[in-house]
Amino acid sequence: MLGIALMLGFSMLAPFGDAIVKLLGPILTVATFTFYRFGLQALFLSGVVLITTGLPTLTARQYGLIFLRTLCHIAGLSTIFMAFRYLPLADAVAIAFVVPFIQLLLGKVFLNERVGKHRLAACTVGFVGTLLVIQPNFATAGLAVLWPIATAWAFAFFVLLGRTIAQEADPIAIQMVSGWMAVALMVPAMVAGAYFGWHEFGFMVPTGQALLLVLGAGVLGTLAHLLMTWSLRFAPSTTLAPLTYIEIPITVAVGLVVFGDFPNALATLGICITMAAGLYVVFRERAILQASQAAS
Repeated sequence: MLGIALMLGFSMLAPFGDAIVKLLGPILTVATFTFYRFGLQALFLSGVVLITTGLPTLTARQYGLIFLRTLCHIAGLSTIFMAFRYLPLADAVAIAFVVPFIQLLLGKVFLNERVGKHRLAACTVGFVGTLLVIQPNFATAGLAVLWPIATAWAFAFFVLLGRTIAQEADPIAIQMVSGWMAVALMVPAMVAGAYFGWHEFGFMVPTGQALLLVLGAGVLGTLAHLLMTWSLRFAPSTTLAPLTYIEIPITVAVGLVVFGDFPNALATLGICITMAAGLYVVFRERAILQASQAAS
């Protein structure tokens, strides 16, 4: 029950954090947002770690996994930042929800997990639903519809690595180390951006309303990911995965209230199909796991 409550907390917080990120899109460069987002995460969690458990003792292998996970996290946040700049909130999130289907593919390739015809069929249906969301957005935003797809790939690898490291180290320590790694990576990236004149890699100092929004994004983003990581310690992923789909209708509501955006009929149909296919995959995974446990 604790794991379910934590995942529900993540699914309810994430849309509000996404709305803040969308508000920041026209104001900040992607490098500035990413730098402050991870910098706030690192500072906040460093204080928590020092007060509670003390500095973590991690192996070289664990640091390596966290580094790879951090690269995926940077890529995921940067691409969803760009997606929110050009696409309606709910549409961008719905497109990014192809993550479960990509995870099946990655599980097959990297973990040699079996992917049967039922799950392949669900993946096909899910991608069709995603295409229905993409189509009307492609007409208005063009190739910007590819940003949330890039986000989905980045977070699929992020989750794959998280499954490996989550049971080996404290979630707060993982997030803290990841935050400092991201800051260390973003500094030379912004220096290079300034040297070569890459606008999106330029550094800005947010003030006034932008500063408040950056602080809000940092706090909500850090808390949401902590809730997600903690939830996996108290409940199996097959139990928690369906709860992540609560994020989509909440995102639709937040997008309507904050931005006046509501998916058109075709996109709404696509969102419903993607959700149905994703939930089918999740519940089939649970049924297969329960059957194997009963057999053993």
